[in-house]
Amino acid sequence: MATISANGLALEYESLGNPSHPPVVLVMGLAMQLIYWPDAFCRMLVERGFHVVRFDNRDAGLSTMLDHLGTPNITLEAMKYAMHLPMKAPYYIDDMAKDTVALMDALGLGRAHVVGVSMGGMIAQNVAALFPDRVASLTSIMSTTGRRSLPSPTWRARRALLRPPAKAGDFEGAVRGLMFRLRTIGSRTYPTPEADLRDICERHVRRSYHPNGVTRQLIAIAASGDRSRVVAKIKAPTLVVHGTEDPLIPPLHGVETARVVTAGGGNATLNLVKGMGHDMPAPLLAGIAGQVASHFSN
Repeated sequence: MATISANGLALEYESLGNPSHPPVVLVMGLAMQLIYWPDAFCRMLVERGFHVVRFDNRDAGLSTMLDHLGTPNITLEAMKYAMHLPMKAPYYIDDMAKDTVALMDALGLGRAHVVGVSMGGMIAQNVAALFPDRVASLTSIMSTTGRRSLPSPTWRARRALLRPPAKAGDFEGAVRGLMFRLRTIGSRTYPTPEADLRDICERHVRRSYHPNGVTRQLIAIAASGDRSRVVAKIKAPTLVVHGTEDPLIPPLHGVETARVVTAGGGNATLNLVKGMGHDMPAPLLAGIAGQVASHFSN
């Protein structure tokens, strides 16, 4: 792994595979670090002839933490969101999309296949819409346009997402909190084995634990609102992947994403993955990687 300067930030990234092969940029979701991209998924793409780059977003992992921007009052901002009032965010999804393009610039990647999960899918959508010349194809996984009328998270998923963080220095509390959240939003049909779940959560907390950054990312999502008009501008070939068991971003969000891209004159393919929740479970990785790689090659 290495750090590179992009958009005024220090972004931690990892480059996998042959740099002369077609590049794929992987954009991670809320609160999660680049290591949450399954290693097996990355290897499968490399084995299919692609150069894979994964990185930590701003306010995550080993990339720049923007503490100087302050920590939003999440209760106040949630009230504004519920009342459809303007929200004040330290930054927005557009800003994170610019980070991604700046990373590509710094690495000398003219055009790339861009893949995002959850919040990363929102970022990837905005990259494709706002920087069309930089995106060879878009893959949006378990993500959304942000349209307010779409189904909300289940009560359990919302509670897990907003659960108070562990105190600084409480390693076990931080690990257990992350395990609870990932277990709650993850696949029911294909649950991650307990030992594997603990392993990835321990790796996350050891590598970086910064809940204030999570709050800023969360407010960025909410304050960016309904991005349907932006998503409708996407012309890059688009693959939308969504789990039928997703309790955090229900599957109709994926259906709507594909619909909006198509209605705007783009070309979107929808893949509803049976038994997948808000994660990428190991038994489904080969199928997802195969479809994503085929999408890149079309």
